[in-house]
Amino acid sequence: MSGSLGSHTALYLAAAEARRRGAELWPVLAWEPPGGELAANRTAATSPSALDWRRLARERLLTALDDVFGAAGPGVQLHALVACGAPGRALVGIADRENDVLVVGAGRRGGLRRALRRSVSRYCLAHAACPVLAVPPSPLEAELTAVHRRNAWRLRLDTRDLGDAAKTVPPDA
Repeated sequence: MSGSLGSHTALYLAAAEARRRGAELWPVLAWEPPGGELAANRTAATSPSALDWRRLARERLLTALDDVFGAAGPGVQLHALVACGAPGRALVGIADRENDVLVVGAGRRGGLRRALRRSVSRYCLAHAACPVLAVPPSPLEAELTAVHRRNAWRLRLDTRDLGDAAKTVPPDA
């Protein structure tokens, strides 16, 4: 549960699958401290900053659950879990039984993004001991991303226009 629109879609489908199977739902937000796992190992797990990061992760997970299910809840027994570690490794470690089903979002990834960040869904598909359901991104997510890009471009253009206008105004005006 990263909080992205794709993770919301995956959570919604995971709840539907849990209802269909009569199973429990274990939404997981896996987080890495700034600097990664090596930095976390060097500092105490109970240090104030580690506790703050854990609290923020828990709040983010609870917000995502509320965004997806609201007050009605998922309709199955729910066990929200916050795990410290690389997301793929953490998810595979938690869903470690053959009868588990691991549901992950498989977001859109361009070439640059793929080169810079490992894919959690690919890691889970390659390493999980249980079936993995990789949920493709919603078409709505692509539409929202395109709108965001257009608006960001307009903002950049507006900023340049303001800068050019400032250059043409006489200093005494």
